[in-house]
Amino acid sequence: MDPFNRGGRSFVYVSGAVVLALAAGCAKDAGEAAPPADVRVVAVEQKDVPIVREWIGSLDGFVNAQIRAQVSGYLVKQDYKEGSAVRKGDPLFEIDPRPFAAALAIAEGQLGQAQAQLGKAELDVGRYTPLARDKAISQEELDDAVQGRLAAEAQASSSRAAVDQARLNLSFTHIVSPIDGIAGLIRAQIGDLVGPATGILTTVATVDPIKAYFPISEQAYLGFRAREPDAPSFPAGIAFDLVLSDGSTYPLKGTFLAIDNQVDANTGTLRAAATFPNPTGLLRPGQYARVRAVVGVAKGALLVPQRALTELQGGYQLATVDAANHTHIVTVKTGEQIGSQVVVESGLHPGDRVVADGIQKITDDKLVNPVPFAAAATAK
Repeated sequence: MDPFNRGGRSFVYVSGAVVLALAAGCAKDAGEAAPPADVRVVAVEQKDVPIVREWIGSLDGFVNAQIRAQVSGYLVKQDYKEGSAVRKGDPLFEIDPRPFAAALAIAEGQLGQAQAQLGKAELDVGRYTPLARDKAISQEELDDAVQGRLAAEAQASSSRAAVDQARLNLSFTHIVSPIDGIAGLIRAQIGDLVGPATGILTTVATVDPIKAYFPISEQAYLGFRAREPDAPSFPAGIAFDLVLSDGSTYPLKGTFLAIDNQVDANTGTLRAAATFPNPTGLLRPGQYARVRAVVGVAKGALLVPQRALTELQGGYQLATVDAANHTHIVTVKTGEQIGSQVVVESGLHPGDRVVADGIQKITDDKLVNPVPFAAAATAK
């Protein structure tokens, strides 16, 4: 056997196998070229949308009266049921009145003495006046009588004031509610020695209507005034919603009441207040709540899903798909968030197709197969 020919046959055999393998690989690559990737897109929506603001707030009585003892004495009686509704003038507590009744009796006795002295002084002046005119007594004696009458009048006036004060102190032993409202828990015990320095005995709060306090930023305040320069402080005619701590929304709407006259230097906010009707007493002072209101309307706003946005170095990007189904990475300026959508203030046009999610996997100028977002979600 010729080794050259044998080698040639081997060479031809191996070369043919390599050629066949290369041809098969090329055919496989040509037949399995990757198609454009499916991306879920949504058209940019343009419409008028409400601008909603929400603040963390707390409730407080429309009027909060702190009930304190105005005289010192032993607390002998509680005349109300804690947590109950009381009317103005209803009795709340009683302090032992006996010392004050005795003080009133003493003051009245001193007033009687002062009035008796005044009566004598007036008689002396009446008797001395004609005698001094007839030179029966000296002018000095008449002058002394006149001055004695003036002193007696002053003493009588002072005694009447002492009686009034004693009578007022006696009335202070009966502590009554100064307003209509809900009376709180008692903070003292029967038998305690109470007085002006001992603190609060209880509170009475007017809860219908009730106040909701919430802070608004200085920027928001300036924005309100820019939109409505004639408004005193807050957009007129706004209705407030109250979201309670359990997530439920209070059924009755609130109205704007007032805004503080200064900015808190520590927080940069102004304290605002709204009032809510509370006929059932569901709302109580101290409750946590979120105050929500529609403060304006964005006309012709462009909306995209929040999931379409990617934050990058303090800004936002998203991917659009043009008419030729090529992608483009676009930097946009965002505005209000409306539910799951975000207002885009610049960078888009109505009708643009936006990649609904997965922008991280998108490169610029890439051919894709756009699938409507809703249809893609349904198929999935």
